[in-house]
Amino acid sequence: MSVAVATALSPTLATAPTLASIRRRGTLRAVVSRGIRGLSLPGDNGWSGLDTDIARAVAAAALGDADAVQWLPADPAERLDALSAGGAELTVCNLTWTLGREAQWPVLFAGVTCYDGEGFLVRADSGIEDPAQLAGHRVAVQAGTTSAANLAAWYGRRELSVEPVAFPTPAETLAGYASGACSAYVLDRVALAGERAALPDPAAHRILDTAISREPMAAAVRDDDPDWYRLCRWVLQLLTAAEHHVDEAGDGGREQALAEAARLAGRHGPAIGLDERWAARVLATVGTYADIYERNLGAASGLGVPRGLNELWTRGGLHYAVPLQ
Repeated sequence: MSVAVATALSPTLATAPTLASIRRRGTLRAVVSRGIRGLSLPGDNGWSGLDTDIARAVAAAALGDADAVQWLPADPAERLDALSAGGAELTVCNLTWTLGREAQWPVLFAGVTCYDGEGFLVRADSGIEDPAQLAGHRVAVQAGTTSAANLAAWYGRRELSVEPVAFPTPAETLAGYASGACSAYVLDRVALAGERAALPDPAAHRILDTAISREPMAAAVRDDDPDWYRLCRWVLQLLTAAEHHVDEAGDGGREQALAEAARLAGRHGPAIGLDERWAARVLATVGTYADIYERNLGAASGLGVPRGLNELWTRGGLHYAVPLQ
């Protein structure tokens, strides 16, 4: 990207070191999973998934090019390493926002990308209908996640226990479950939908209805640049706010609603280091939060994960549209 283009996009370039660094390089470095369908999965046409669409939205706002992303796949235990060391600017990797992570790492969570809870993948013919029935069984977990602690907390309160078996990567965890060495696979339920789809016979496995934890998956940035944190936070907020505008407009009003959301957000672009077209670029690239969810996790994706808590608050969910005025 030329200096002239970078300056046009960012009137406050000098005050935003992370943004300036990204523009000098010409790419956003984003940490993602090594491959979970629906969240971040490499393919012949590049990476796809809800997490990767969030990164592409940030790149569209900051660089004017949604494809200007350098993908950095990481195992669960390493999701914050590159970010905290300065080797990445964004982590969108089915990572749960917790106090412990913000207290122990030099990071801040810019916003929730998907509300979820840990659940269990079991064999459909196992007769297991409730997590309590897994007491005494071996359960596959991904190392570096909160799964083992969540298992201990949930079963401990009920004076029960399971045997967590940790695997270093998602692929090895799924293989450990698929081999029959473990009776269940515990992971965020949205991620489990993608893992189930990767099995040879998905119909032979089911995800239990009960969630044993709260898992607000969120995008993380380093805590040393408030301007970059603010920029990423408002890219996320735009997606939900734009959906709200479309929802209020009703049938036939989508394009006008998107244009209004882009106008309202765009006029504040210079104050957050962007130009006035940043929001229009984001919405043209990835659409609203509803579009992202449907494309990657909804019926259109083949996974059919109900939105549930990821609906707008007006539809009983937790996504509340912060005003763009």
